[in-house]
Amino acid sequence: MLELLAPAGSMEALRAAVQNGANAVYLGCGQFNARQSAKNFTPQALTEAVKYCHIRGVAVHLTLNTLVSDKETQEATALIRYAANTGVDAFIVQDLGLVQLCRQIAPHIPVHGSTQMTVHSLPGVQFCAGLGMSRVVLSRELSREEIRYICENSPIEIEVFGHGALCMSYSGQCYLSAAIGGRSGNRGRCAQPCRQSYGYSRWENKYPLSLKDNCTVQYVKDLEEMGVSSLKIEGRMKRPEYVAAVIQVYRQAIDTGHVTKPMLDQLTTAFNRQGFTDYYTGKIGPHMFGIRDDSKTDERWCKEMRKTYEAAENPLVKVVFDVVIKHGETILTVADESGNKCTLNGPVAEPARGMGLGHDDLALRLSKTGGTPYACVNVRSDIAPGLMLSAAAINGMRRDALNLLTAKRARQKSEPLGRPARVVNHKGPTAPPEFTAQVTTREQITQKLLNFGLSVLYVPLHILAADPEFCQTLTQNVNVCAVLPRIVHDGELSKLRQDLLDVRKMGVREALIGNVGLLLIVRECGLRARGDYGLNLYSSAAVNFARDMQLRSACLSFEMTLPQIRDVSKGVPCEILIYGRLPLMVTENCLFRNRTGQCTCHTGPAKLVDKTGAEFPIVKDGNSCRSVLLNGKKLFWLDRQDDLARLGLWATRLSFTTENPREVDRVLTACSGGASFDPGACTRGLYLRGVE
Repeated sequence: MLELLAPAGSMEALRAAVQNGANAVYLGCGQFNARQSAKNFTPQALTEAVKYCHIRGVAVHLTLNTLVSDKETQEATALIRYAANTGVDAFIVQDLGLVQLCRQIAPHIPVHGSTQMTVHSLPGVQFCAGLGMSRVVLSRELSREEIRYICENSPIEIEVFGHGALCMSYSGQCYLSAAIGGRSGNRGRCAQPCRQSYGYSRWENKYPLSLKDNCTVQYVKDLEEMGVSSLKIEGRMKRPEYVAAVIQVYRQAIDTGHVTKPMLDQLTTAFNRQGFTDYYTGKIGPHMFGIRDDSKTDERWCKEMRKTYEAAENPLVKVVFDVVIKHGETILTVADESGNKCTLNGPVAEPARGMGLGHDDLALRLSKTGGTPYACVNVRSDIAPGLMLSAAAINGMRRDALNLLTAKRARQKSEPLGRPARVVNHKGPTAPPEFTAQVTTREQITQKLLNFGLSVLYVPLHILAADPEFCQTLTQNVNVCAVLPRIVHDGELSKLRQDLLDVRKMGVREALIGNVGLLLIVRECGLRARGDYGLNLYSSAAVNFARDMQLRSACLSFEMTLPQIRDVSKGVPCEILIYGRLPLMVTENCLFRNRTGQCTCHTGPAKLVDKTGAEFPIVKDGNSCRSVLLNGKKLFWLDRQDDLARLGLWATRLSFTTENPREVDRVLTACSGGASFDPGACTRGLYLRGVE
């Protein structure tokens, strides 16, 4: 059966979800969840939430889907232990270090890979399965055919987002909010700058980054048929009435297979951004964008929605009563579908003055379970003739039996918890870091760059594969590492594999990966992998895991501060970005095509401009039609290399994106001395101020 997974940003929203038919809810507790602006749950409230849900047969998934720093690991450990003792049914995790922590502390609780992990291909799912995960939440950008292919071949459960807000960027790969205001989406503090107005080349009152909400209600049976395990509704920051309305509609669609106009109208009333959209059908373009309709909320509608979870219990748990009434003995047993059974001794029956108690009268009394989570589906009785029990006695037995059953369903099984392994702090080199450089175009590979003494030159795979002679010459002069796109769907993997095999013949021995789904492919092709910033390595545990992955090196998250970088374990040789335009988004929608109706990304960079005049250049993601939104100001640390020398780094990277060859050479000259920081054109990034 397709699980309907509902958002619970508060206890009221949780009740709205459960009473309207959710099979499971997901919620946050404390600071390690991607919706810090929601009310979320205290530890005490989490305990009550789990009891409430388990009594009603609903599972609870705890979101731990943010990056966790070294200083926060102890607090995260305590939360995992507490949640495990409370009886949560799953952890939803992004951070690779936190995945290990959950498995070490509570191996009996399933771990689900968050959509923040940017898993969008079968190899990515297989990687997560290898970590012991039981489920993966796929990226929201996948089409019907892509989801079907993954489901047919996945060794673990697949969860997809079915309804709610769509991020413009692939989840886990958006740094726009962090760069603009220090509020990191990877830390649960996204300020949603994608919902603001932008223009191309100059500011206009347009919204090229604001996607309409996702809606797949018409495809729920299709999703169930293809093997999707869970359909997730977004909305932990939305009001309880929204949760009630959306869950009610999707429950009806799953149960009946039909979608009516009133159902669609209810979704529109609950929330909309000038309609709905989806990636599911594979039709991508400017029609997918819209802004929120701020028309006044219909209070009568809200009142009707509140009635669905405030007025009375929706009987969710089916029970069966067995009754034995004999001379001197009354025994009542109640059992649920999960095998829970409770038995009690009732009052002794008295001799009847007239007609004795019959089955029908007894069943009528026991079936009155209104106001409880239970629905009586059968009563079996063995009644000796000539006996009578009062209505009050039967009602009292029913209440007592159901109370016992409630207590049993709420009780948690005690499972032994493990202790997390000690995180080894590997020290980095004491010598000043070496230089690496990454280019975006072939023209940026100047002679001065080749003569600069780079430890590694990162070159896009498609450039190397396009010109074998150039590639062979390049590998004879410098250590070349092929840069793979961060996003590679299953249908694109065959070409990627062939390109990797080809460049290996030309002398390339390494590949730079920014997604876990690419690791297995790189190895299959006989190359060694280096880890890029897209892996979001933010803690010692995560970097040490990169060591377990046998990465040759790792680029640390550029959301870390210098002290965090200094103190993090150097389980593998570590580098950081010190120059260039930081990548703030990678999008499935081609921003070039959305502007003109034609893909012109081959002609060169374009740019978005916000209402403050800030510019955000746009380039391609590899050789695909996906777009990468860059920061307008360039990260610049060339004048403070002495500070970087004390961080234990293997290398510092120069990233060239929109620069022409002359600008590349100018940067290289600045590296050798005489660099000056221009605050108008450059930024220190997040290394000093950090992120929330």
